[in-house]
Amino acid sequence: MAPRALWKGFLKIDELVCPVALHAAASTAERVSFHIINRKTGDRVRREMVDEETGKPVPREDQVKGYRTEENRYILLDPEEVASAVPKSDKTLDVSGFLACDEIETEYFDKPYYLTPADSGARAAYALIHAGLVRESAAAIADAVLFRKERALLIRAHDGGLVAHTLKFDYEVRSASDAFDRIGDYDIGGEMLDLAKHIIDTKRGDFQPEEFEDHYDAALAELVQAKIAGRALPKPKPRKEEKVVNLMEALRLSAGGKPGPKASARKAAKKPSQKKSA
Repeated sequence: MAPRALWKGFLKIDELVCPVALHAAASTAERVSFHIINRKTGDRVRREMVDEETGKPVPREDQVKGYRTEENRYILLDPEEVASAVPKSDKTLDVSGFLACDEIETEYFDKPYYLTPADSGARAAYALIHAGLVRESAAAIADAVLFRKERALLIRAHDGGLVAHTLKFDYEVRSASDAFDRIGDYDIGGEMLDLAKHIIDTKRGDFQPEEFEDHYDAALAELVQAKIAGRALPKPKPRKEEKVVNLMEALRLSAGGKPGPKASARKAAKKPSQKKSA
């Protein structure tokens, strides 16, 4: 059974308009979830908004949004004022352009959705858009107001339908250079690259998400079942101690080879040169 549509509107490419529906492609509903319980009474605990200075509960009608300034003051915004800034939706995914499917960096991907025809009358236009994207190996970039916020979306063909990913704005994605600047350049020898290629080739396969295991969620489920049945709680398995080995030695062992002569890690890969300040 198809999931309930979260949004209905139109996919617009120039003069071509197709009624579409947006469905969540991912869900956390199957994960083990908990409530906060009062240990003494067994009753569920609910959150309550309180004044951080007086400690007294604040009625809902007295709760307003506030923006903290550099002077440690709060600018208060009434619900009507906040609502006036929410963009008006015209229920349209307006395609502004196309690009190759692999041209966009995955760190910009936000949430995935399935995009389907909104009704039987939309199937012909939907099929045309799908076929065009498949033939050109292209993805569409569209703009829309979704869930009270302006969003950019990447729309691509997937199996027999379309998948739409909301995209993060540029200011939301941190610069990669900030994380990678200190890595430096290493001179990796040919033998090391050959061993790395061999390891990758022997372990190469297809993307099989059903093989991924959520060990934490499985452990929580086992814990809950043991408590329900009154069994002894499962004991965590001790972690295997990892041995620190030479880089070349690690590559040889990973490739199925025998341990070679001992060598210092410094000989396996040269450290990056230290740049002298001008």
